[in-house]
Order: sequence, then C-alpha cells, then structure tokens
Amino acid sequence: MTQLYENKDVIERFILVGVEISDRDDTAESLDELEELINTAGAITVGKVIQNRESIHPGTYIGKGKIEEIRALVEEMDATGIVCDDELSPAQLRNLEDALQTKVLDRTIIILDIFAKRALTREGKIQVELAQLRYRSTRLVGLRNSLSRLGGGIGTRGPGEKKLEVDRRLIKTKINQLKQELEDVKKNRETLRRLRSKNQIPVVAIVGYTNAGKSTLLNYLTNAGVLEEDKLFATLDPTTRNLTLESGQQILLTDTVGFIRKLPHHLIESFRSTLEEAKYSDIILHVVDSSNPDVDKQMHIVYDTLAQLGIQDKTIITVFNKQDKEDAQKVIKDFKADETIKISAKTGWNVDQLLNLIEKMLNEQKILIERIFSYQEAGKIQSIRKYGQLLEEEYQQEGIYIKAYVPKDIYNSL
Repeated sequence: MTQLYENKDVIERFILVGVEISDRDDTAESLDELEELINTAGAITVGKVIQNRESIHPGTYIGKGKIEEIRALVEEMDATGIVCDDELSPAQLRNLEDALQTKVLDRTIIILDIFAKRALTREGKIQVELAQLRYRSTRLVGLRNSLSRLGGGIGTRGPGEKKLEVDRRLIKTKINQLKQELEDVKKNRETLRRLRSKNQIPVVAIVGYTNAGKSTLLNYLTNAGVLEEDKLFATLDPTTRNLTLESGQQILLTDTVGFIRKLPHHLIESFRSTLEEAKYSDIILHVVDSSNPDVDKQMHIVYDTLAQLGIQDKTIITVFNKQDKEDAQKVIKDFKADETIKISAKTGWNVDQLLNLIEKMLNEQKILIERIFSYQEAGKIQSIRKYGQLLEEEYQQEGIYIKAYVPKDIYNSL
C-alpha cells in the first residue's frame, strides 16, 4: 500500500540582528517591530542579537566577534538565516553571507516581500515591482554570488524576483518601462483629483503608522470591506469611499499605505503618487494606536514621512484610536495637530463626535453666507445644497432666505 505524505511549506526561522550606536537608539523596539514584520511575511524569529558599536561596520554591518557568535547561534537554533535591521550595502550583504554561509536578508527586503504578497491592484503591483528592481539593481553583484544559497522563501517573492539574473541594462530598461506605466496611472489619478476639485467634494485622507486601525475606521464609516488584520501592512492598495455627513454634505475618505520605521526610500519613491493623496486632501486624519507603548515614536515617524513627501500646512485631526483596549494610554498629546479626539474604530465609540469634528473643520474652511435669493435665482440654492451645508432655508415674499456654509469657489459664483 502506498503511503501518502502531506506536503507542508517549511516555515523559515530567522535570527534578527541590530546595531546600537547610541544610548538614544530604540534598537530593541525596532527589532520587536522587525519580528512583527517577519511574522507577517510568514516566518518566525528564533533569536535576537544587538551589538553596541560606535558605528555600523562598513564591510560586514557587525564586528568579527559578533559574526562568530551569530554563526554558532544559527547552528544551535537551526536557523534559516539572519535578518539585519538596517538596509545592507552590496558589500555588507556579500561579506556576511561569505562569513556565515547562510541566508542574509535585511529589513528592506522583508518589507518588499510583504508588499509583493499584499499588492492586489495593477498600480500596487507596478509600484512593488519598481521598488524591488530599484533595490536589487544596486545589489546585482552581491546577489549573483549568493543566488544558489538564497533558494526560495522570503526575499525571492513577487514580480521582481525573476529579474535577478538579467543584467543591469535590462533591469534599467524594465525600470523605465514601469516608471512610464506608473506615470500613466498617475495621470489617471490626477484626472480624478481634478474632477473631485471641480465637483467641490472635500477629501479627507487617512494616514498613520501601520496597524493603527486606519482600515477598521474606513470600514466602520463606509462599509468599505477593506481587509482588517492584526498584522503590519494588512492592506496596501489605497481605497477611496464616499461618505455622507449628518448635514447631508458628501466627503471622500481615502485610506493610504501605513508608515513604519525605516520605510525604504525605494518604496517612498515608488508609492509617491499613492501617498500624495494626502497632499491634495482638505483634512488629514492621523490615526494613532493609543495602546502602543511606542506611540510617541510612531507619531514622530508619521510626521517625518509626511515631511519627506512635502505634505505640510494641512489641517490635521489626530485620532487616538483603540480606546477599547485596556492598555490604551489615557494621556497622549499631539502638539502638531489642529484637533485631537479619542475613539474606538472597532466598537464605534465616539466616532460620531469625530464626524462632527470633521464637519466643523471643513466648515472653518468655508464662508458663512446669510442672504435672500430671488425666486429667479433658485438654481443657485441647488449648488449650495450640493456643495455646502445648508443651515436655514425660509421662503419669504421677496425671495428665499438662506443661511449656509459654502466653499470659497461657490461663494464667488454666488
């Protein structure tokens, strides 16, 4: 009788390696986050090593003594390889693999690997492949010598991995082709933005650290059906949904990809058109995980990333989410925000007050009008209903009395 065996994917086991060059570094917390990234990518962490140095070793990332320690640990823990918490240069990658004779990855390639799995739309896939190729094109020399050791698994996934063995010229051609495709997508996005602007529909962009609850909030408000998962980068492709406020005013809510420590510059560049949704918004909703002990650092990273994208001077509402959790911090401040509010997107607690706050902030960007329109001008009132917030309407003998908030463009046309 033939015995059948069930084939199961082998779960990769990694040792995480970081370098701390200052007492102010948050290397331990960064490795904890790297462990979450490893879990999201489908592997497990079997050890963590931090070396205190005055600077990162230019040739091997870590010092010689630490390399010997890690080599013994890899054997002892039966590890698949190591993951370094910083982006490795081609020389560091090659030298570490030669010294350890094991698979060597860095934080950037883990994030790219997750993005390769999570991208669903055409735009998302183009952006991921472009980021992968940009990253790998600078590392062809190091990777060629170690391709046989890489095997399969994490770091060899997604649309970009099949380009590893082609030369730099072909990769450059492919990068240019993808950039052109992305430019076409960007033009379509800009056309949509112009239509929104023409229709006077306010846009509210949701930004925040990854896993802060952005998708949960979007789903609660609009039934968007976006994946919610307690993992980093659970959703990648941006989602825009229409929402009607209590006053009847329509707004567009746009979700964006989550930010993270050391977000690879390849990704920021490739996802620029997506992330710039926040640049053209009327209000930014900065969603914060108030239960995370590293909340202040995460808020700083979000603002730093927005600055890299040139997104400044925007009205910001900081939303301290996950108030349903026992470890939610009760006293958090954000001095960069115009307004702050505590909510639970999961239970819906205080979300109605958030909507009132959004409406209040939008109204502050509008002009209050109070006047009587003749009955021949009744068509103008339709514009007020559609694009503004009608507070009072009274039919009088001489005409229609209107009190309303209207956008500046509509005010000028009235």
